[in-house]
Amino acid sequence: MKYVVTIGGRSHEVVVDGGHVEVEGKRIQAELRTIPGTSLRQLILPESSTVFVMVPGPSGQWLVQDRGERYEVEALDERTHYIRGLVGAGKSHTGGGVLKAPMPGLVVRLMVEPGQAVVAGQGILVLEAMKMENELKAAGPGVIERIDVTVGQAVEKGQLLMLLGAGDWGSGPSTGR
Repeated sequence: MKYVVTIGGRSHEVVVDGGHVEVEGKRIQAELRTIPGTSLRQLILPESSTVFVMVPGPSGQWLVQDRGERYEVEALDERTHYIRGLVGAGKSHTGGGVLKAPMPGLVVRLMVEPGQAVVAGQGILVLEAMKMENELKAAGPGVIERIDVTVGQAVEKGQLLMLLGAGDWGSGPSTGR
């Protein structure tokens, strides 16, 4: 399986194939083991082995500490990386804006309603594409001003789904649906 692994702002394509890993064209034998009951991981390579701390961080990232150095690591499968690129996840956002369909699909679920406040990363709509459900999230904080689609509606790539206003809504989201 192919992943995009980002460490310190630099991305690498990593292919995991059984007990082998290919990084930047180099294929090596590798095994990553969890040490039960701890946040320690052991990376076993043909000629060496290392143990490091690996704990879940914010937004699906991992915090890794190895020999006194601390790293933020994000590992996304190829499909998730592609979808994030289409919808702009992870980009700095000050609030408000538009949500457009990142691909053709079918609106399966609306998770917000007009007038509702949302926070960055909050799920706002589920779009089915290629038999997979994709939860689209707010890029930044705001208030849902307008929803231009309905559940069951087919949409095209780039079609406007909803409009978010920056708004002054306080410190948290409403309870929604």
